[in-house]
Amino acid sequence: MTKAEANKNGESRSGKAATGVAGLDDITAGGLRRGRIFLMEGDPGTGKTTIASQFLMTGAEAGERCLYITLSETEEELRETARSHGWELPDNFHIFELVPPEALLNDEQQQSLLYSSDLELGETTKRILEKYEEVKPDRVVLDSLSEIRLLAQSSLRYRRQILSLKHYFAHHEATVLMLDDLTSESADKTVHSVAHGVIRLQEMSPEYGPERRRLRILKYRGQKFRGGYHDFVIEHGGVRVFPRLVSLEHKTQFKREPVTTDSAELNALLGGGFETGSNALILGPSGTGKSLFALTFVESAIRRGGKAAMFVFDEELGLLFSRAKGLGIDIQAMVDGGNLIIEQVDAAELSPGEFSQRVRNCVEEHQAKTVVIDSLNGFQAAMPEESALILHMHELLQYLNRQGVMTFLTVAQHGLVGDMKSPVDVTYLADTVVLLRYFEAAGRVRRAISIMKKRTGAHEYTIREYWIDAKGITLGEPLTGFQGVLRGVPEIIPSAGLMEKTRDERPE
Repeated sequence: MTKAEANKNGESRSGKAATGVAGLDDITAGGLRRGRIFLMEGDPGTGKTTIASQFLMTGAEAGERCLYITLSETEEELRETARSHGWELPDNFHIFELVPPEALLNDEQQQSLLYSSDLELGETTKRILEKYEEVKPDRVVLDSLSEIRLLAQSSLRYRRQILSLKHYFAHHEATVLMLDDLTSESADKTVHSVAHGVIRLQEMSPEYGPERRRLRILKYRGQKFRGGYHDFVIEHGGVRVFPRLVSLEHKTQFKREPVTTDSAELNALLGGGFETGSNALILGPSGTGKSLFALTFVESAIRRGGKAAMFVFDEELGLLFSRAKGLGIDIQAMVDGGNLIIEQVDAAELSPGEFSQRVRNCVEEHQAKTVVIDSLNGFQAAMPEESALILHMHELLQYLNRQGVMTFLTVAQHGLVGDMKSPVDVTYLADTVVLLRYFEAAGRVRRAISIMKKRTGAHEYTIREYWIDAKGITLGEPLTGFQGVLRGVPEIIPSAGLMEKTRDERPE
């Protein structure tokens, strides 16, 4: 396909060459500007070669001629990398392995009056241009600039060499991606000023768990792009980027409606139930039934014909399924019916960006209108800093609210009774805050529930006792005869009467 023929398709008319990397085209607003030079830099192992190969594969599949010029890896190594991702390189994907000429490797033929680097740099450039004239590619990858920088020896010669290559490729309307592994001691930004755009790849090694990768667009002339850091992974099939979530970009129109349960007492406590497009934070120590409370609303939503998604950080799914079934909730039936998507999330293996993308997929592709994140403690473990957790949760909750999704977050507090602390305070982000507590009365450990906050309407200000049995969660009458229930040690209020009947005394 000639360049004139290529200009007939829609992609070329837009002036962008798609990278073929999921998420990267979204960040760059469509890909790389055609006929320009771009720089991709990052330490060895950050994924430069994989992204560059995907960039060329995408062009080759569209009928463009592509050329991979390698000064650091062999052709066999590149083909082996392609095979590891399941790629078959087409005929219009050319690999040029640039090695020093034999004369320069022979000590007897070395020139004594000229630096060998002068000869090698000139010969290297000459061979690159000869190969370009032979293939006449639409897309070019040059891997890597570190070799050219070492041959140039000085910053001035290096800049002149890059400028000459830029003008040559621009004259021939080629889209060029140059790779730099940052192994040179030179810290100059020569190519930054010359390149039309700069992409920086980073790899981080947390104290526990596998390495994590992220990228950032440092520069893109004349083009608005999505700034900030974006998580990405290298998996079978190539690189997948997770664009940073911006909730303002996802506004939708929907009708807010209350979602109730089969429990009249719970509905009364909540002032009629939760509303679509809102979120609820369920706080309480371990064992108070936070997951079961959220599952109650998941079951109600599915019974009304909706779909739900649940992300479990802390509990093994088999145990959760078994425990919920013993309480009258058949999670497996909801999953088999295609109404519930439930995922076991390993916080050590998952970046925040990938988690946000999983949630988005459930909402946008599977039309889930109820989302449960159980628990925020597990999600926090995936975050390097608490402040970053707040920002991620803010964007994610705002996004879900604007999609008309009802969201439940659970947080396990430290301690069992008395003054308990949360690992992170996100109560200000929540539209509704549900507080679950243990308390001791008459020699028994009992549970109490109260609504501390609700933005979307009125609610009861009472404290109700509840218990968990084969019927799920059952609420009693408000505890009007006691004070200090939330502190865990209630006191009888004089002349207010005793507490309502205990669970054992209640009629079936």
